[in-house]
Amino acid sequence: MFWYRDACHADSEVPFNLADRGLLLGDGLFETMLVRDGIPHQAGRHLDRLMAGAATLAIAVERPVLQRAVTQLCAVDAGASRALRLTVTRGTGPRGLLPHPECVPTVFASTATWTRAMAFTPIRLVTSPIRRNASSPTSRLKTLGYLDNILALQDAKARGADDAMLLSITGAVACTSAANLFAVRHDRLLTPPASDGILPGTMRAMVLDLAATLGILAEERSVGPDDLLLADAVFATNSLRLLMPVTAIDGTPIPTATSPVYAALASALRHSLDQH
Repeated sequence: MFWYRDACHADSEVPFNLADRGLLLGDGLFETMLVRDGIPHQAGRHLDRLMAGAATLAIAVERPVLQRAVTQLCAVDAGASRALRLTVTRGTGPRGLLPHPECVPTVFASTATWTRAMAFTPIRLVTSPIRRNASSPTSRLKTLGYLDNILALQDAKARGADDAMLLSITGAVACTSAANLFAVRHDRLLTPPASDGILPGTMRAMVLDLAATLGILAEERSVGPDDLLLADAVFATNSLRLLMPVTAIDGTPIPTATSPVYAALASALRHSLDQH
């Protein structure tokens, strides 16, 4: 199902201006959120991040338009669980890199099937040769330019892994192709800071909140690859796959399955989802 220009469509083929900068230059942002029983999970956080990113890029999108897209799409299958993607581009403009000051943003959204089997799935990681550029503001935004992530994932799959682990240009652990990373060492939760070139995820924020509720000490700091190999547990987080226990990195086993900290966080997250 798709939403475009205040209407829901069963077909993705709707009129679209081929001069749109999102299509031609990747000039835009998106959010992906979980919808359960017709209710978007963490919608406020997702819209807050999208609006903050739009402000950084000077894209003049209006929050009520974004909210309307989410609300109308969720109402179509009110009792269903879905993956909802909300996309904003700068809109159309003349040829060239410099945005026209009168660009009108394009907003569209779509839903796809989500099943509970997609969540909490164990993954194996391999280190990608592609590095995250923390000096770029876009490393901390969910932009339409995802080619590095795509190439990293393709390479990881070709090497027999489930996902890629990307490092920063200084060699610190950053993220996977589509998820934030956490490590547990001596009952303390560690996760890389935004300054290491990560997108601060909404599920990442929720895990940090859950850790505080459970009395688990959590710290945002730079983490090296060796820190992960010596960790009691490593897991990845995103809005659709939730918590993904890492079982191996570059072939080295990680004992995440036996970690009481991971088990407590996963249990708390399942409970939180079932309450909403």
